[in-house]
Amino acid sequence: MAEIVQQRIEDRIPELEQLERVGLFTKKEVKVTALEYKLHRLIVNKEDFIAYIQYEINVLELIKKRRAHIHYKFKREEIEFPIIHRIHGIFRRATKKWKDDVQLWLSHVAFCKKWVCKAGIPFFYASYPPWQASELEDQDSSESARHLFLRALRFHPNNKKVYQEYFRMELLHAEKLRKQKAELEKAEIDLGEYEFSPAILSGRLADVVYKDATGKIKEAEFVISLLNIAAIFDFTKELQDSILQDLQTNYAADSLMWDFMARRELEAPGLGEEHHSAKARALDINRREERCCQLYEEGLRVISLQSAVPTVAMEMKDSYLNWSYTTGGYKKARKTFKSLQENRPLSKSFFTRMVEIEKEQEAPKMNHLREYYERALQEFGTSDDDLWLQYIQEELSTLGQPENCGKIHWRAMKFLEGESVERFVSKYTLLQTGHA
Repeated sequence: MAEIVQQRIEDRIPELEQLERVGLFTKKEVKVTALEYKLHRLIVNKEDFIAYIQYEINVLELIKKRRAHIHYKFKREEIEFPIIHRIHGIFRRATKKWKDDVQLWLSHVAFCKKWVCKAGIPFFYASYPPWQASELEDQDSSESARHLFLRALRFHPNNKKVYQEYFRMELLHAEKLRKQKAELEKAEIDLGEYEFSPAILSGRLADVVYKDATGKIKEAEFVISLLNIAAIFDFTKELQDSILQDLQTNYAADSLMWDFMARRELEAPGLGEEHHSAKARALDINRREERCCQLYEEGLRVISLQSAVPTVAMEMKDSYLNWSYTTGGYKKARKTFKSLQENRPLSKSFFTRMVEIEKEQEAPKMNHLREYYERALQEFGTSDDDLWLQYIQEELSTLGQPENCGKIHWRAMKFLEGESVERFVSKYTLLQTGHA
């Protein structure tokens, strides 16, 4: 590694000497040995790349600032161009290693724009969408951006981010044309000389992107992400309705779909304050909360009926419990817990989350904590040694009664099976000696 670093530094000697010779930098300012070593460690941190990039950019900025104050003529390409080229190289190494880090790509784009070096990065066109998006913003070239997105999809046919940005671009373009058309109509200008494609104005091109994307990427989360993008634009009601229909039809067994639909009902716009009384608004909120709960419970029934998806059903219960606590507080969460605790399948996290909620209260009740642990042990007491130990630790806390630990230990030894008994004995011994 040392040889590689030394070679890199030796390659830079002419450039460094030039910087010193023209009075732009001192020896101390151009020393980069430590940064080079960091980039050649076996385990490289993203922060090391960013630090090195920032160092080199600072060098460029100082050169630009100082060259205006010295009376020495030098060729820019002898000093600045090698640094720019080196920064490109560092960016390429970083983005190759962290391909999904959008901020890295955007930082590279921003650097290229500032230092006027677009021609040197054609790899952007086939690598990642932020460059294509900026193409539309900077040059008003939707057709060019469209071709670049299609080219990117040839290299990354299942990349969610590419499809999301392509979908957003088509909607942005449609919105821009709709505004232009409206301004022309307002000014009573004859539209005959202008081309406004109905397909673009209506968002149909975005719909084409949506169908292609969801045909390749069959995930509820991805469909929801496209729906959220469409919801930003006020002319996409028909498109949103179509996406919602697809979501409900194709992902009825996905807990994420039911969670999204329930939250959507709750977050729907309420009655306007200026036209309705406080009582009417309260009734509206109650109606939406009731509908939200109905959707959660409907989702639980649907998922609990294909028995082939117990994991999804468990996730739905966890989501429902968290939503109840977030929106209705402790009482609502406890009510939800009681209504679902006999509705199998159940996850351990469903019970431990209720324990966490209880302990978050100003005055947690130990009898409630015991209730949650006892119910959890009915489900997992034969194999989960950690659950027994957590119960014992609760009794050892200021809320509990240490004298109950012996009984819990006896029960654990009776109920646990197989290797879980040995694990429990080992961990319990460590707990008693203060090493747990």
